[in-house]
Amino acid sequence: MTHEQTRPHDPSRTAPTGRVVAGRYLVLGELGRGGMGIVWRAQDQVIGRHVAIKELRLPPEDAVEGSAVLSERILREVRAGGRLNDPAVVTVYDVVADQGTTWIVMELVEAPTLADLVRSQGPMPEQQVAMIGERVLSALQAAHAAGIVHRDVKPANIMVAPDGRVKLTDFGIAHAIDDPRLTTSGMIVGSPAFMAPERVEGREAMPESDLWSLGATLYFAVEGIVAFERPTTAATLHAIMTEVPYLTRVHGPLGAVILGLLVANPDARLTANQARAQLAYATGPQARPANPPTAAMPQQMTRVGGQPTRAAAKPQRGSRRGLWTGVLAALIVAALAGGFFLGKPVWSPAKDAQQLETVTYGPDGYLKTDLSSYQVCYNAVVQQGVVISSDNSVDCKRNHTLEVFDTAEPLALENWSSNDAAVAPYPGLEQVSRAAEARCALTFHSAAVPEQRRRDLTYRAIVPTAQAWQVAPSEDSGSGPNRDFYCVLARTNNDQIPAQITAKVK
Repeated sequence: MTHEQTRPHDPSRTAPTGRVVAGRYLVLGELGRGGMGIVWRAQDQVIGRHVAIKELRLPPEDAVEGSAVLSERILREVRAGGRLNDPAVVTVYDVVADQGTTWIVMELVEAPTLADLVRSQGPMPEQQVAMIGERVLSALQAAHAAGIVHRDVKPANIMVAPDGRVKLTDFGIAHAIDDPRLTTSGMIVGSPAFMAPERVEGREAMPESDLWSLGATLYFAVEGIVAFERPTTAATLHAIMTEVPYLTRVHGPLGAVILGLLVANPDARLTANQARAQLAYATGPQARPANPPTAAMPQQMTRVGGQPTRAAAKPQRGSRRGLWTGVLAALIVAALAGGFFLGKPVWSPAKDAQQLETVTYGPDGYLKTDLSSYQVCYNAVVQQGVVISSDNSVDCKRNHTLEVFDTAEPLALENWSSNDAAVAPYPGLEQVSRAAEARCALTFHSAAVPEQRRRDLTYRAIVPTAQAWQVAPSEDSGSGPNRDFYCVLARTNNDQIPAQITAKVK
């Protein structure tokens, strides 16, 4: 299959096999079809080479400008895309109009699409997905530098050849056909499940929109499912605006890239350069720099509750901090700053019944905890009013009932002073809980918790109350507000855990 995902044959369309388009291109047979047209194999009778020729399916004329104006716009946009020079861009040779139909003549790439591969073979290996992402990013950067936004980055527009070549196709088509009046006729240009939140809101597509679509595409490649696809278009668009997907099959740099590209606020989204640095590290030892490119992550100032705070993690305070580098810490900051739409995790309780209800800690919380970043295992249970502290912590080699498998400090405040508690107002229990739930689910379903050990485990998030968050620091003791949230696991019925479950990831 090339260029388009296969769809059932439409008997209302007559195959033009044997037809000569524009007096030059002999149509030999169908290669595939998609929402914007049918791709045919053809032979250029002037120079003898085989090409792919796309017959565009255009919207009804009463939905857009007259056909002549629309054809001219398509010629302009697609020819602009055809000037791009990158190995991952499908070369456009010609754009012609013939008998009222617009045809795009392209380089013939004998390769399946990413959509074909995942649907036939399932989720793809991490290194291969990172390689595909890196090469598609190269194509997008070339386009964005030329002032071109793709607008329809999706698995069906990415071809992956057996020799490792990756090609991104359909540059300029979505832009050429896009028109505000199309929405009034019930038609959406582009693929809804891969459409960035700002486009769902009706804003103009921008380079960052392509990056979000790439993040959704890479999620599909590693998970084998479309993150935001729902039974109806309306439900799909609602999911894009309100839900936060999380990964179950990948972590580390590739996971951080996918989540960083799926940040809802385009201003807080991972940039192309930052993503490529991480993807280069994720493609394998042969492509990795001497040090992981964590410094490439965003360090700009963001705003929480109208006040600035720096999107950077504190220095590591314990071995569990090694589970996730400053990369994911920066993403959590973006989440609480409004970078993520803080919806419930995509998995429903029926799919992830192991995740229990989130509880609070603090002077006025469900728990009276004093958890430490240095202590992992406790002989304690999660019940209202219970105090969990160093007094009931134990060596993880001994029996215990509760194990902290991840901790995040969303807002790292350095050099506390008596006024710093007001710098970052409490984002709200719902927002803190949703960010914590997504983080805990992500880590639980990663290599941090060995898959073979998860079956009889439950896990939950423990988050601070507003009072714990806003407590004024003490200059004498050096203590201050506690803004960590904790991911804890336990065995069913609170049975004893004989040895540490959490993988020691360096």
